[in-house]
Amino acid sequence: MILLHGLFGGLSNWTEVVRYFDDRFDIYVPELPLYEKHKGDTVEYLVNFLALMINAAKLESVILVGNSLGGHIAIRYTHRFPNKVAKLVLTGSSGLYENTQVGSYLKRGNYSYIKERVAATFYDPAMATDELIAEVMQVTTDAYKCLCIIKAAKATQRDQVLTRLPDIQVPALLIWGNDDRITPPAVAEQFRDNLPNAILVMFQNCGHAPMMEKTDAFNSALEKFIQ
Repeated sequence: MILLHGLFGGLSNWTEVVRYFDDRFDIYVPELPLYEKHKGDTVEYLVNFLALMINAAKLESVILVGNSLGGHIAIRYTHRFPNKVAKLVLTGSSGLYENTQVGSYLKRGNYSYIKERVAATFYDPAMATDELIAEVMQVTTDAYKCLCIIKAAKATQRDQVLTRLPDIQVPALLIWGNDDRITPPAVAEQFRDNLPNAILVMFQNCGHAPMMEKTDAFNSALEKFIQ
């Protein structure tokens, strides 16, 4: 099982998922190399990174689980290497539409603004802990990292996956928050309608990161889908 974080996400986003499945799966939580220098398109670069990682680890029949940008990379990898993927799980995935006004964090160094933006990721603003805010602040106060994030965000918006979805035949699970303001429920429905073998599970009172905000329900839905 490979867990892929989002643009401002981190490895800690998956802590409870790892804890739940760790005794049954080999779990990989790679840190996407968003801040490494590279030429060309960021989405393409990240897909190639994932392909190299999977090949290096000699993995077959992987379960790809991606949140936000991580979902986008999972889609593109699955489209390119369908024989490597057993199941695809998307939650708050980009690739069709993102509300960039809600998802933007790029007022550098403005703590109250960053706190507001992090809180907007969730249905419950209390989920925006000091630790999460500090992680985002660390990025937004670094000029180089900000440029990398802008480049990645623009690449994500350019790379629309709609025409690729009908080609993806692997079983897909969509886990979405009904109160996701970054990739709203209509986005989940569009994914469901265009992926040939997709199931949509929608959580009430949940925002853009169901694996964090509805941990038990997320793990239960994922477990049921895998079985």
